[in-house]
Amino acid sequence: MKKLLKLVIFLNLFLCINLFAAKSLYLSYNKIPTNVYKGQKFEVVVKALITTNDFDGLSSTFSNSSNITILNPKNSWKKVAEDTYENSYYFKVKNPNFKFPDINVKLMSGTYLVDSSDLEAPVFKYSDIGKGDEKFSGVIAEDFILKTYKTKQYNNKEALTIIDVDAINSNLEDFKLKDIEEQGISSLKEIDDKQNLVYYFVAPIHKKKIVITYYNTKTKSMKDVTIPILLQNELVSTQTDLNPNDSSFEQYKKVAAVFFFILFLGLFIWKRRKIFLIISIIFLIISIIYLLPNEKAIVKKDTNVYILPTRNSTIFFKSANSQNVEILDRKNGFIKVLGIDNEFIGWIKEESLGTN
Repeated sequence: MKKLLKLVIFLNLFLCINLFAAKSLYLSYNKIPTNVYKGQKFEVVVKALITTNDFDGLSSTFSNSSNITILNPKNSWKKVAEDTYENSYYFKVKNPNFKFPDINVKLMSGTYLVDSSDLEAPVFKYSDIGKGDEKFSGVIAEDFILKTYKTKQYNNKEALTIIDVDAINSNLEDFKLKDIEEQGISSLKEIDDKQNLVYYFVAPIHKKKIVITYYNTKTKSMKDVTIPILLQNELVSTQTDLNPNDSSFEQYKKVAAVFFFILFLGLFIWKRRKIFLIISIIFLIISIIYLLPNEKAIVKKDTNVYILPTRNSTIFFKSANSQNVEILDRKNGFIKVLGIDNEFIGWIKEESLGTN
């Protein structure tokens, strides 16, 4: 009886050892958040323990997910120890009714499947932060650094500010200022967990600063960031006034031309000298030139309207339909236009202009 019992134990032990030896790939989560927030870009690190040397690659697939974006599904596995590999995947959720994907990892030797393993989706707590906070920029990050900022006069009533921001494990693509009509992304770069954003906005010239908030995932709290609006003396390059017809300087020139025309015409009537008549005629011609309406044209549908007449300038918007405009200026293959119907002002490329 004892011999039979020993034999059964030995067989069970043998089968367990073989079963264990047959498995070559073991998966686990090495880093995973307990809470995720609306719009947050968060990291999940998957760890693979491999018990064989007979393989040449690892591949991952994701399934059974909804309302969640996998930002780097093709990310490569990295060896971190003798038998251990890791992969960092980034996800983004914007809907509370999301489901994290199941992860399947295959251990391959050429086209031969050595082993396969699955990780079931974990459960997260979801929070929609920033509700009711008028200063919330929409950014969730481990760190948010305002590197540089620059403000120039944009027109008689507004100033253009450009900011340069770095952030760690963030969603800078969602950055937005509330109660600012003209704003947008000039450039957005990303290397690993670091993002760089160059952003522009146009604010009333009397504003001295804008205070925004972002959610810091390390301290789990809202942080204030102050953007100073320090106006420089010069106007935005090539934008000495968005609408020259409305600028104070242009108005002064028109009034002065009419004034001198009337003055010298009066002197001619009083003194009867031809020189006064000639001068008054010159100022009459100048007045007529100043008072002539701008040339009218049509901006074609799907035309990009730029903030400056340069190839790398920020695009303010794209015209949804053809629009009637007045031509204000021409420079470097660009035309400054004033929208007659929608009252927009900006630069377009010459080929985007039609005729009435």
